Amino acid sequence: MEIKLSEKVKITNPQEIAKIFQQILKSENQIDQEKEHFWVVGLNARDIIKYLELVSLGTLNSNLVHPREVFRLAIFKGVAQIIIGHNHPSGEPEPSEDDLEITARLKKAGKIIGIEVVDHIIITDDNNNYVSFKDKGLI
Repeated sequence: MEIKLSEKVKITNPQEIAKIFQQILKSENQIDQEKEHFWVVGLNARDIIKYLELVSLGTLNSNLVHPREVFRLAIFKGVAQIIIGHNHPSGEPEPSEDDLEITARLKKAGKIIGIEVVDHIIITDDNNNYVSFKDKGLI
């Protein structure tokens, strides 16, 4: 499901994306807020958002993510790079082993097709609680 943005947004730091993800999450009903969401943000060469898509809505503590779905709209829209992100309903933003594995898999797929994965953001429902893989040197 593609999410429409009302204006052009240039991304200059991970906190901006984390805030967007948190705003989207808070706009949902309470039951859906307690499920894992996996988003993809497509950026042009100037770091302006071309699209934001909810790729997968999972369960309380898991989400099914595959490169095919992650890159489908990125290829169609012709973006230069993507930022991936998801939430941890548990309230703890630290990446799990599964988070590290899917990030590595998506980076590898992106390299093959020429669309760079520039960051992976994990958020919680707390506005100031997020982890950027780029900031932590994990990507």
